[in-house]
This record gives sequence, C-alpha cells and structure tokens, in this order.
Amino acid sequence: MPHLPPFIAPTRFSDPAAALAQVQLIYANSINHLRLAMQRFVAGTELPGHVRACYPFVRVQTDTVNRHTHADAACLSYGFVASAGRFETTLTRPDLFAHYLLEQFTLLLENHGVELEVGTSNQPIPVHFSFAENDHVEGSLSPERRQLMRDVFDLPDLAAMDDGIANGTHVPRPGEPQPLSLFTAPRVDYSLQRLRHYTGTAPEHFQNFVLFTNYQFYIDEFIALGHAQMAQAASEYVAFVEPGNVVTSRANSKLGSEKLGSDSNFAPAELGSDPNFPSRTGTPPPRLPQMPAYHLVRADGSGISMVNIGVGPANAKTITDHIAVLRPHAWIMLGHCAGLRSTQQLGDFVLAHGYVREDHVLDEELPLWVPLPALAEIQVALASAVSQVTQLKGSELKSIMRTGTVASTDNRNWELLPDNGPQRRFSQSRAVALDMESATIAANGFRFRVPYGTLLCVSDKPLHGEIKLPGMANHFYRERVDQHLRIGIRALELLRAQGVAQLHSRKLRSFAEVAFQ
Repeated sequence: MPHLPPFIAPTRFSDPAAALAQVQLIYANSINHLRLAMQRFVAGTELPGHVRACYPFVRVQTDTVNRHTHADAACLSYGFVASAGRFETTLTRPDLFAHYLLEQFTLLLENHGVELEVGTSNQPIPVHFSFAENDHVEGSLSPERRQLMRDVFDLPDLAAMDDGIANGTHVPRPGEPQPLSLFTAPRVDYSLQRLRHYTGTAPEHFQNFVLFTNYQFYIDEFIALGHAQMAQAASEYVAFVEPGNVVTSRANSKLGSEKLGSDSNFAPAELGSDPNFPSRTGTPPPRLPQMPAYHLVRADGSGISMVNIGVGPANAKTITDHIAVLRPHAWIMLGHCAGLRSTQQLGDFVLAHGYVREDHVLDEELPLWVPLPALAEIQVALASAVSQVTQLKGSELKSIMRTGTVASTDNRNWELLPDNGPQRRFSQSRAVALDMESATIAANGFRFRVPYGTLLCVSDKPLHGEIKLPGMANHFYRERVDQHLRIGIRALELLRAQGVAQLHSRKLRSFAEVAFQ
C-alpha cells in the first residue's frame, strides 16, 4: 500500500488568493511528507510502504468563451480558455511562482466568471524534486540503498515531461481534461533542476527579461555593469547575482525588508557593516558552469538576466528549453555573426526580421515549414535602442544597421564545403548574416510563446576574405562589445516600460491556446 500524506479534498474558490493558498498548502504537505520519509530512509529506517505524494492541480470548467469582446483594447492574449470545457494543470513550486499563479487565477475568474477547483492530483512528485536547494541527502547512501530507492519512492518519469502541449501535438484521451498550461508540474521541476546545473544560479534569481550571448566578452561587460550599479545608491536594481549564488546588494539597499522579485523567493543578502557600500554574500564556484548566468535584479522581478550559452544550436536549445518554464516576458540574442554582404563593415549591426533554420535541433518539435514572425514590439525596441545608444538616425543609422534575414547553421565550417551548397542556399534566402544560435533561440521563443528578438554584430566576412584575425578581433571587441550590450539592455528597458499586456503577442497563440501565458 502507498504511504501517503493526509488527503486534502478538492475545493472550489472564487477568490484567487485563497486558491493560491490552497495550492501552497497541498504542495507543502506533499513536499514535507517526501522529505521526512527520505530522511528516515537515509537513516536506515524501514518505511511502511511505497512512499508517494502528488502535485496539486487547478481546474476550471466553463460553458462560456472569453467574456471580453474583440474590440476590448484591454484584452490580453492570455488568461482565458479558447472554448467551453474542462481544463486542468498540475502545479509546482507555488512559492517561486506565487505572483505568476495569482495573475493567472485572477484572469481566469474575471474572464469566465466560474470558480476554480484546487485539489491533489494523481501525478506523483519524484522524490528528487522534493529536495531543498542545498540538500544532498542521497549522497550518503550506499550503492545498494540507492538502488532500493526506486522501489520505495517515485523517480522522474520522462513520459510525464514531454513538450506535446507546447508543440501542439498533445491530444487529450477521452474524458481527460484539456491543458491549462504549456508545462506540467514534473516538466517544470525538471527544468528548475537543470537550470541550477547549467547556469550555476538558483531559478529564483532569474529575471523576467533575458539576454543571451555566445561570447564571454559580453559577460565581462555585464559583470562590470552589475557591480557599477550596486555601487550606486539610487540604482533601480537592488542586487547582482553571479554563479554560485553570489549576491552583491546595492549600496544603501534595505534588502532585509525588500521582496526581491514578485516572481522570486530567494533570501535577500544581508547588509554589510557600512551601508554606503555594497555587501556581498556567497562563494564563487571553483569553476564556471557550462552556461553561466548573471542577474541584475529589480525588486519587482523585472530586471535582466544574461546567459553565456557558448557556441552552437544545441546549447541554445538546451537553455531555452529550461528558461521557458519561468515564463519570461522576452528574450533577446546578442552575439556575433558573419556578414554575408559586401556592403557590410566589421562592427555593423544586423536586426533579424526572418530566419533560415539550418540548425536542425528543433526540426522534430517545430517543422521547418513553420515561419517565425518578427514581433513588432521587439523590433521597434531594438531599432530604437540602437538609435539612442549610437545617437544616429535616418541614413546614418542605416549605414551601421541592416535589417534582414539571419541564417543559423550547425556547421561552423560551412564555408569549407566543396560544392558551395550552403552559400547558394543562403544567397537564395536573401540572408544578410549567419550565426549558429539565433534561429534556435527565436524558434524556441515561438514554440514556448516567449517574445524573442535578435541583434547581431558583424565580426567577420568569410565570403569576402575578411576572416577573424587576432589583431582585428581585439580591436573589434574593444570598439563594439560595450556598445552592443548597452543597446540590448536599453531595448529591454524600453520593453519593460511599455508593459506586459502589450508585449505578449497574439502572433504566438495557436488555435486552441492554453490559458496560462
């Protein structure tokens, strides 16, 4: 017989805050049950059966469609179900996602005028996902005891973590409810674990606006900017977080009483003895993780996270697969590219308005015949940011920035192929630049309904004999990296200022879209 926590019966709510509190109660009871059982198991105690605890669920059943009219200017592109019926999703980490869940619950109640039902699902929580941030209790187990874990606890089940909902391939079985969210609770938990591993920072630190880059030079500049912001008592940012969860708090910041992020729950750093200087807590890791992340934190969670994804579309897909569960408001790629046109100069900018996908990492999830539309809000913000930072307009601005198609390939040495096939295809596509990551990041933004954009900087022109040489590269990096980064940050600031309601585009909705954005 399964060893279960006390059962909490499904309850209906018309108050979104009360519904969230019930989700938190069910989740806390389940996690505590698993943690206590795991402690007993590690101590060698025999448990009274297979230990199981399940995720909470939220359900809505409606006979109406969205009550907003088409002409309602305030109507969001999310927060409602597309048809009458029964809709449900499992939930995890209601501490981390409290603000997000409260917004989704509120919109469902407002848009449909029906109650929310909250209860305990039949989906088991894998014991690995119950451990606290720094818990490694299983590390002390003998190999025999570790092998026994699978008989005593539920382990991660990959069948419960596929992306069928996001991909548009999920078909509910007869009598099964339709999905409310793109991600099931096990899928979210899996990504939260992976984010710690790949980025070296806790998911709680991630902000709602994300920059990706493929060069450490950009990260170096972002680190310098982050520390400079922390030295400014009037900065809008309250903390800067580096791998190892090293937190530098802003000078004169009252972090002891501030809530760092409406979507965050990480413990604020303590102030140093002198409030006129930034304080610092945490220990840097002995070596950087595979894709280190850095976070410029605002108190409302709308700061900027930056990730060095390294080189290649596999990394780009991996990290965006996992950051997507945090439901960021936008992500933008800042990186280097090969200029494909003779009129381009090293250091020129390329604003992508279309993509040629020869990266191959998403071909199964998102067929190549699916177009990736340019999102007007992102495009306008990036173009405006380039103008503001460079102080150029009109023809002068056009002389350093080209808008066009960007091709992404998984073959770094495409120009060495003897038949000249890639060059011919890129010419036929009208591509103006080539890299290895941008189309992947845009495609996963489209797939996961995260607004996306790309601003690249020309670092070489292989078709025209201008390849990267050490002297040229050093000069290029000194001249352009700082400016390029400031453009990316300015673009995100412009997006933040216009508000979330305008940012989440209806272009990313499918015919029968889930309610949770």
